[in-house]
Amino acid sequence: MILTRAEILAEMEKGNIVISPFREDCLGPNSYDVHLGRTLMVYEPAELDARRPMAVRTFDIPDEGFVLQPGQLYLGVTEEYTETHRHVPFLEGKSSAGRLGIFIHATAGKGDIGYCNTWTLEITVVHPIRIYAGMPIGQLIYFDIKGRIDSRYDQRPGSKYTERTQQPIPSMMWKNFL
Repeated sequence: MILTRAEILAEMEKGNIVISPFREDCLGPNSYDVHLGRTLMVYEPAELDARRPMAVRTFDIPDEGFVLQPGQLYLGVTEEYTETHRHVPFLEGKSSAGRLGIFIHATAGKGDIGYCNTWTLEITVVHPIRIYAGMPIGQLIYFDIKGRIDSRYDQRPGSKYTERTQQPIPSMMWKNFL
């Protein structure tokens, strides 16, 4: 079951959901709108290698915006830091962004119980488009769970994306080969 606005607020009061910064006007009937952070990242090599860490270039979106190009993967980050202790969060794109041809995740739309961080966005576009830091980019939806929680992402050995950051995090797939 998806949590409603009232349930999200109640779970925030209990500390089971954390959204920072939190703006009540971004809380919809059953989701929370997240915003694009200032930092973008691109991989440097023309050919990526899943077995090795790869060089990246990180840059800030200027105030006048930045034009994303088709055929390029951009890693972005949400302005919002979140924690989810008793629910499964899903990050979906905003329909307004999708209607402009902006996709914010290739495969990683689901978080885990115990995920505590900003969200790295896997941004691709259909055609050139100017984007801006702080623009609404996605929405978080929280699902209730059934059963006992016996494992949390932030406490599981081998969890790769637990270091708190305001930057996008490049793939750590290479750690799976160690």
